[in-house]
Amino acid sequence: MLRISSILLACSAATLFAGKVLADCSYSSLQQATQAYISGQATGAFATSVSTTNAAYTENFRTANIRTGLISKPLKIDYSRSLHDTLECATYTEVIVTDRAHPYVIGTQMRFNTPTDPASALTVKQIDSVITDQGDWLFNATGTFTYASREDWFVIPAERRDTRATIKAAADAYLDLFNNKNVVVPWGTPCNRLEGGSYTGQGRPTDSCNVGVPSGVALVNRRYVIDETLGSVDVFLNFGGANGIPDSHEFRVEGGKLRFVHTMSVMG
Repeated sequence: MLRISSILLACSAATLFAGKVLADCSYSSLQQATQAYISGQATGAFATSVSTTNAAYTENFRTANIRTGLISKPLKIDYSRSLHDTLECATYTEVIVTDRAHPYVIGTQMRFNTPTDPASALTVKQIDSVITDQGDWLFNATGTFTYASREDWFVIPAERRDTRATIKAAADAYLDLFNNKNVVVPWGTPCNRLEGGSYTGQGRPTDSCNVGVPSGVALVNRRYVIDETLGSVDVFLNFGGANGIPDSHEFRVEGGKLRFVHTMSVMG
């Protein structure tokens, strides 16, 4: 399994998240931030290494105590993958924990204050985690790990990258389909959808994500993290209206078409 070295776990969070963390909102700085989050979550040190003065924290869209929430607990991380959004100064990380004692699949969006002075430090202003475990929609961390770890979310060459607008439009079309069957979704072929631990793909070139979605369901309060280098966007939203369940939909777009879709839905 893909595990982070113990040396990196011990050093990264302490070095990068001592309240003020980074010098700018470059791609590399955001990569350091997600590395620090992953390593800090693995050791349980993340919560105490982040200044809580200005950083708000939520779990499943409810305000939580950063020092006692899941973010403060050491987790045996089997797999992680991150998006980095330099325009919004934000990141998204998918975390999979298959530990039999308590498996999780977690999606975390982090947002940072953009420094007005290049010499000033970048500070964390918001950490939001969608946390799924037993009882949530199609939850199966082992299945999620199996399928997610096989996918190739490679860096797309600059000349082949879709624009932010194209990536966001593809995601919105998919999400709008739940409440408007007339929406045209840019389905790709192949396309694979990972919903909880359930996977639509069979490794065939004809694999499709167009396998049906519910009708008459509004997906609202959307919050985006877009990474053009990976052709990807994660969207936190309320599934089923303003008071709907916490949900994360992550998309990979290649050549303007959907390639991968990952979903997490909190039922409890």
